[in-house]
Amino acid sequence: MRSFRRLALMLALGLPALPVIQAQSSSSTPPAPAQDQDQAGPQQAPRLNNQEQSVQARIRARREQRRAAAIHDAYSQLYEAYVGGGYLRFQPGQYKQRLTFYAWDIGLTRYFNERLGVTAAGRGYYGTAYVGLNPYGLTRPAISEYNAMIGPTYRFYLQPRYSVSGRVLGGYARSNFSADTNGIGGKTLGLWPDGGTFAVSGAVIGEVNVTPGFAMRLAPEYFITGFGSTMQYSRGFTAGMVYRFGKR
Repeated sequence: MRSFRRLALMLALGLPALPVIQAQSSSSTPPAPAQDQDQAGPQQAPRLNNQEQSVQARIRARREQRRAAAIHDAYSQLYEAYVGGGYLRFQPGQYKQRLTFYAWDIGLTRYFNERLGVTAAGRGYYGTAYVGLNPYGLTRPAISEYNAMIGPTYRFYLQPRYSVSGRVLGGYARSNFSADTNGIGGKTLGLWPDGGTFAVSGAVIGEVNVTPGFAMRLAPEYFITGFGSTMQYSRGFTAGMVYRFGKR
């Protein structure tokens, strides 16, 4: 009987403490849903990043396709004809000062692909040489030179709006330095003798496309001739208009 009373007394004293114990145990244990949210957050972020990367990759691919199509449209022509003018600083005689040559310049390039072609070109140069005081009373005779050359052209940088090419030409040069000397002869005045010799040209060509079939060009140039059994090293440029035709 006494043991029953003791058990009843312990239960009566312990029941009020149960809510406090449960509250302490629940507050010390973090809720399960919070853990699920913390674990789900890092898993969703990579999926969003992958989607953004996929969209950017498709945009870049479409841009590259448009760029390749524009390049092909501009540079897939078989032929490129050009016409324009030129400027050259040329020494007309061994002891003469350099003069300014002005030129007409025409050419045709046959391309085998978008980059490599063969160019045939023709030019005429015209200028006035200062020969100094002399007994003949001729100090500034007009002289001229004509060239026919051929060689490779290679486009080493292509963009839809412009291109940069390298070109090397070699061929024949013909001088006419005596036509304005009243029969005295250019050699008598200290000019190179009339005649034919080799001509070599190296140029870097920049072209800006107005349309896929029409462009403007500028070509700084180094020009070598061999008049009078010597070497003339000249610098200048050519510039003009380009017309492309013969689409593949």
